[in-house]
Amino acid sequence: MKDEQIINWCKQGKASGQRILYDQFSTKMFRLCFRYIRNEFDTEDVLIKGFMKVFTNIHKFEYRGDGSLEGWIKRIMINESLMFLRKKNNFNLVQSTEAQFVETDENSLAKLAAEDIYALILELPTGYRTVFNLYVIEGYSHKEIGEMLDISENTSKSQLSKSRAALRNLLLKNGINNER
Repeated sequence: MKDEQIINWCKQGKASGQRILYDQFSTKMFRLCFRYIRNEFDTEDVLIKGFMKVFTNIHKFEYRGDGSLEGWIKRIMINESLMFLRKKNNFNLVQSTEAQFVETDENSLAKLAAEDIYALILELPTGYRTVFNLYVIEGYSHKEIGEMLDISENTSKSQLSKSRAALRNLLLKNGINNER
C-alpha cells in the first residue's frame, strides 16, 4: 500500500489507516526509541506517545516522496525519546575521565554482527549513547545535537569522543580486539 493513501486515510481520521501506519512502522520505531531508552516498558510508553503525536499532527505532514513519511515519524520518535530522558533525569552527560582512548583496529567493528554492535551501544551511559545515536546513527550535526539537547556543540563533540572511547573499551572487555 502506498504511503500517500495511508496518509490520506489518517488525515480523514480513519482507524484502518492509523492501524496500517502503526503496523508498518511500529517495530522499526520501537527499536529506534529503545536505542535511547533501554527499557522495554518505558520504550512502549514513548512509542505510544509518539504515535499519538503522529496521528494528531498528520494533517501538518506534507508528502515529499518515498521515505518522507518514515523520516517524519522518526523525527517525532527521537524527540519523544529525548523528552522522556529529560523528564526522567536519565539524560546526564558523563563528565568522567573513565573513557580513555584504547587503541583498537577500526576493522574490529566491521567484523561484528549488527546485533553485537547494538548490544554494545546499549551498554553506554545515557549521555554517551544519546549523542552517539544522534550523530553516528541518525546523522545529525553537532550543532543540531546541541540544539536538541540544550548543550554546546563542543559538549556534543566531547560526548561523541568519549562514547567512541567507551565503545573501544567495551570491545576489549568483551574480547574483541585486533586479532579477531
